[in-house]
Amino acid sequence: MANIPMDIITDLFLRLPASTLVRFRVLSKPCFSLIDSPDFIASHLNHTLQTGDHLMILLRGPRLLCTVDIDAPDKVSDVEHPLKAGGLTEVFGSCNGLIGLSNSPTDIALFNPSTRQTHRLPAEIVDFPEGSTTRGYVFYGLGYDSVSEDYKVVRMIQCKGGKADELVFGFPYEIKVFSLKKNSWKRIKRVLPAIQLLFYFYYHLLYRRGYGVLACNSLHWVLPRRPGLIAFNTIIRFDLASEEFEILDFPESLAHENIDIGVLDGCLCLMCNHEFSYVDVWIMKEYKVEGSWSKLFRVPKPKSVESFDFMRPLLYSKDRDKVLLEINNAKLVWFDLASKRFRKLRIKDCDSSYSVELLVSSLVLGCRGDPNEVKRRKERRAREDKLMQQSNKRWCMLIS
Repeated sequence: MANIPMDIITDLFLRLPASTLVRFRVLSKPCFSLIDSPDFIASHLNHTLQTGDHLMILLRGPRLLCTVDIDAPDKVSDVEHPLKAGGLTEVFGSCNGLIGLSNSPTDIALFNPSTRQTHRLPAEIVDFPEGSTTRGYVFYGLGYDSVSEDYKVVRMIQCKGGKADELVFGFPYEIKVFSLKKNSWKRIKRVLPAIQLLFYFYYHLLYRRGYGVLACNSLHWVLPRRPGLIAFNTIIRFDLASEEFEILDFPESLAHENIDIGVLDGCLCLMCNHEFSYVDVWIMKEYKVEGSWSKLFRVPKPKSVESFDFMRPLLYSKDRDKVLLEINNAKLVWFDLASKRFRKLRIKDCDSSYSVELLVSSLVLGCRGDPNEVKRRKERRAREDKLMQQSNKRWCMLIS
């Protein structure tokens, strides 16, 4: 390695997955410094995003959290994450190799499965609005703000009052945003009156337990129509740069249909479920331009499923002839756009139901991780070493 020019090593390292680079830090001091440098971390991420190399699927099931290489489904790796000892851990988003994890509204972490590095968010209490006594639904979003070059977590909580189930009282809400750069939370107080009204009367947001959909520097949620109360769907967006909410326009013909949202090819997409027999996929080619919405393709209900409750496109194949679909939080299939045929993506030793996130291989958060987490690990090892020494001492006394 000492005889190879550093620029050649840099070019080679940019093409390797993050998990390999973590091991390569021990090769030499120059390699260690290169891989840990912020400039290399940013260049490696940009190279991975541009080429689509080392793309993985994160599977999350009742007793499962693992990564799967899309090009090699037999390559499955279990993920030991930092919140595993807590409650039922939610994965609420994926961005640039990071995932958001939550056991509760105050137990949240950013985690990089490729490097196993963690940043636990400082605990932030829920400030119950006046007249509220308990929290209701909690909605999260994870995104990267390219304007401030900052990773942000959005937490929205709708609360219950003494008679929260009676619609006349509405559902007060609280919105807070975490900044990784500042390592602190901020409460969002200014919300447009029209959106305030929608929040106040909607008790749940759609899209898979309320996780925000990240596209074009914004997080998105669907406010679904409510028969007998509100006849139309609404899509709201939270701009990560301005930290403000807006209503996003979409085709009026879909305002009364069963819709959901996702991301395909970097663009916001909309799935319209027609009586659970087929799904039309629409895409917004030019962001925030209503006229740029166009119907992309139709997916008929596969014969292998009894119901067609949920469908989400994830990505195109490299030849762009097929689309990988997630169906009913239970299976992954390749859908041939020309023949309309399905082919199941078989994953080794994984037959149970699961939810899916796309995951890129990155060094974001660095290789050394959150200093607080490193300190906790050192303290835990020190306690374990002390207990081991005490155990050995007792054993020696017994046998002497």
